Amino acid sequence: MYKRIYLISLIFLINLIPFLAYSSGSKATEAQDKLQVEFPKIIIANISTRIAISIDDTSRIISENDSLWIQVNNQNIAAIIEGKQVVFHYTFKEKKEFQISFQNKTFTNTINPIPLWLSILPPLIAILMALFFKEVFSALFVGLFSGTLIIYSYQEASIFSAFFKAIFAISDTYVLHSLADTGHISIILFSMLIGAMVNLITKNGGMQGIVNKLSKFAGSPGSGQFVTWLLGVLIFFDDYANTLIVGNTMRPVTDRLKISREKLAYIVDSTAAPVASIAMITTWIGIELSYIQSATVQINIDESPYSIFLNSLPTRFYPFFTLFFILMLVVLKKDFGPMLKAEQKCRHELEPESLENEVVSSELKEIQIDENTPTRWYNAGIPVLIVILGTFAGLIYTGWDAAIWNDTNLAFGKKLSHIIGASDSYLALLWSSLSAVLVALALTIGQRILSLTKAVEALVGGFKSMLTAILILVLAWALADITKDMHTADFISNTLIASNVSPILLPSFTFILSALIAFSTGSSWGTMAILYPLILPASWALCHSSGMNDPESMNIFYITVSAILAGSVLGDHCSPISDTTILSSLASSCNHIEHVRTQLPYALTVGIVSIFAGLLPAAYGVSSWILVPVGFVCLYLIVKYVGSKTE
Repeated sequence: MYKRIYLISLIFLINLIPFLAYSSGSKATEAQDKLQVEFPKIIIANISTRIAISIDDTSRIISENDSLWIQVNNQNIAAIIEGKQVVFHYTFKEKKEFQISFQNKTFTNTINPIPLWLSILPPLIAILMALFFKEVFSALFVGLFSGTLIIYSYQEASIFSAFFKAIFAISDTYVLHSLADTGHISIILFSMLIGAMVNLITKNGGMQGIVNKLSKFAGSPGSGQFVTWLLGVLIFFDDYANTLIVGNTMRPVTDRLKISREKLAYIVDSTAAPVASIAMITTWIGIELSYIQSATVQINIDESPYSIFLNSLPTRFYPFFTLFFILMLVVLKKDFGPMLKAEQKCRHELEPESLENEVVSSELKEIQIDENTPTRWYNAGIPVLIVILGTFAGLIYTGWDAAIWNDTNLAFGKKLSHIIGASDSYLALLWSSLSAVLVALALTIGQRILSLTKAVEALVGGFKSMLTAILILVLAWALADITKDMHTADFISNTLIASNVSPILLPSFTFILSALIAFSTGSSWGTMAILYPLILPASWALCHSSGMNDPESMNIFYITVSAILAGSVLGDHCSPISDTTILSSLASSCNHIEHVRTQLPYALTVGIVSIFAGLLPAAYGVSSWILVPVGFVCLYLIVKYVGSKTE
């Protein structure tokens, strides 16, 4: 009790730091002598800030996109014209008087930028609270409030005003903004449709039929975990589809076999992103190729982004090692750390009925069916296959390019990879999940298993079952927006990049940096978007400045490409505010914080092996054909000698 009071008091004191540093804020738009200047709502120290001057009389201005000079604090700064605005960039370092002179007009105001180091507080507070209190809603809310309080404390002269604006901004700015993103809405709708489908195929006996069929192959905890791992590897084309389908399908099976929800969530989470990040035909391809291309343009490399992607595949050690590590845990029937305790508790202390009482979402506990309900596996199997095959077909349809398909110089695999890489995964997921719901409904009513009223009630119950997870997702997205506005990733990047890194150490350094950013922001794709254009050009320049020739530099370049992606997946696995981590908890009906707590030691173990048995020797030129088996042996020995038997 005293620890909680102490931690809450500490967080309150941390949130007061901006007030102690604050004396007078800057307003978004001020004017003196009719010169109207527009500032961004949030000004961060040591981050380039876009400033726009509104122009009424355009006759004295040269054509758009031409450059001109503006006097800022008695220094000439280049600016360009965009419409009826003159735009330039300026980096504020500390609180100071800011003066602009343009067309015989002036603007003067005191600008008090937010120190960049404060940007780490919102995600850090959210993560610490989530891990300490094991309650994610309040942790995310306090993290959001910390961010908005810092922002408004540097904008408002009154502490009272800043406090209430910070609270209101959580809902009227950041939550609304997270819901305005079409990709986020697509994920919400897809999750709700999957929840509806799962609830319906449970009520119509189809899920029990699948359980009965899988029981032949999953007759023990070991075989049950292997089947879960195998399904996770087979559904390789999208991590969201992988997580929700495998988690929801295997949960009744693993419950019967007394496999803990924590272990199910770990297998689901740790097969989804790793397999999607190394398979050549996935929804990750397009976004990654675009990030690589944005970097190669800066350094004039002739090699295509797809070729770079293929050359980087052998050194993606963390995804390969993670998939093997899970397999070793299953084959050797061993665990360690918090996961071992969770497994032992599930096997020896709880009956399946008691386990059901621990499920986070009460609606998902309603798996009881009428004894007269037929248990036909295809009533669940057909809708699940429609989600899988329908998503794949939707990816082909939305990414179809006749020119690529008719290109005789490309192999079939490359054609397929290019098409899926250019597809719209959100549309494909929505189409396939809606189709599956309609087919499940038709099968249920057509066989007269449930009436139309009861079938619709089952669908609505499935929608409701997703509410808790969706709320967590929305808060996590809002917190990610806070970290973006406050440039948290820039703070982490600048801090680590400031150290003088050897080209040989660069991939390992990049892997750690990528993991830290993904852990803090909860987004692997966001991390890649930040680091690819930042680190790849830097790695090329660093290698050449160290005297490396082009082949040696390209080797480091390929490994760095892999390190960014692999590190972002590691950070995503460890972060309690990651959407894929949350979805894994949801699909497995596992307490979210318990999932994070039990998965963290495993992810870090594989991450450490990835550095010392993978990235470091690879940078020295050791072949991946040697390093991958060596890494496998290291992981085998860790599981064998560190782990303990669960049975």
